[in-house]
Amino acid sequence: MAESIWAIGLMSGTSGDGIDAALLKTDGETVAEIGPGTSEPYDPGFQARLKGAYGQWDPPNGLEHDLTKRHASAVLRLLDEAGMTAAEVGVIGFHGQTILHEPERHRTRQIGDGALLARLTGIPVVNDFRSTDMAAGGEGAPLAPVFHRAMTADMEKPVAVLNIGGVANVTWIGEGDALIAFDTGPGNALIDDWAQRHTGEPVDRDGALARSGTVDENAVARFLENPFFARLAPKSLDRDAFKSFSIGEMSAADGAATLTAITAATVAASMALLPSTPKRWLVCGGGRHNPALMNALQERLGATVDPVEAIGWDGDLIEAQAFAYMAVRSLRGLPISFPGTTGVRQPMAGGRLHRAAR
Repeated sequence: MAESIWAIGLMSGTSGDGIDAALLKTDGETVAEIGPGTSEPYDPGFQARLKGAYGQWDPPNGLEHDLTKRHASAVLRLLDEAGMTAAEVGVIGFHGQTILHEPERHRTRQIGDGALLARLTGIPVVNDFRSTDMAAGGEGAPLAPVFHRAMTADMEKPVAVLNIGGVANVTWIGEGDALIAFDTGPGNALIDDWAQRHTGEPVDRDGALARSGTVDENAVARFLENPFFARLAPKSLDRDAFKSFSIGEMSAADGAATLTAITAATVAASMALLPSTPKRWLVCGGGRHNPALMNALQERLGATVDPVEAIGWDGDLIEAQAFAYMAVRSLRGLPISFPGTTGVRQPMAGGRLHRAAR
């Protein structure tokens, strides 16, 4: 049996609002201990630079360097808060920032300099988790399902873990470690963009705008006509895959209500692609903070929908913890993607190791 080691996972999601950093002790198969975590928001200027790179293959000069330095700062802050030294950590799982994801063109782009991060922190770094999968015919996403499976090992099956970031994705875990995962559709992206345009706020805080509006069910039905929803799983999306969709002329409140309903409806539509009905839906990611969205999910799924805190997880750190877990799997040559999660032909290891001078 392999020895468990401490790893740090780093995640900067499609919302582009900051970095989550988390400590996890694992052998790459079981989770021995969950350590502390932290979140560092990006300053508005950097966030604007980052979002300005979305949809591009080559980021503007200096952006990748500055992104990596901010990740190094998050690592050092986490170590300080945990009372640990770099020597006590075996590896960092560095997801980087996705600026482009085009599975239909067999390419994905996550920026972040793994070698620089290793130098700045003095800890070995694994990054570039998606390229091997895509080169072997996979979608390159989602990757967290292997960690969701480890975390639900003792739960009654089947269970669904729904991550709602900019894009929403579901992991279905059945008996005997059966694993299916795919992007369900938009998560917070359309809601956030609407709120920014109509209120100047980056999000619909507490779902207040949506709760004051009325859903246009015709717009929801039109959205579900997109060919993506008829495709079999696995499948994945870019954050801005639905940017061209228009809900028409609506008040700020009605638009927020309708876009919130769209996210919930696309999750409900995903039920048709699952082998059996989950006994429970567990929600992580920023979307679980939106009561309007959580209520819409409950109504459209007709099932119990709980934030992952209901079972003692930290929903803000799950994705970061997942990349800590995958970094250790990468060191051990264990697969991180599977036919049922990315569509790759056979289970694939992934990640690129950058060693650090110590």
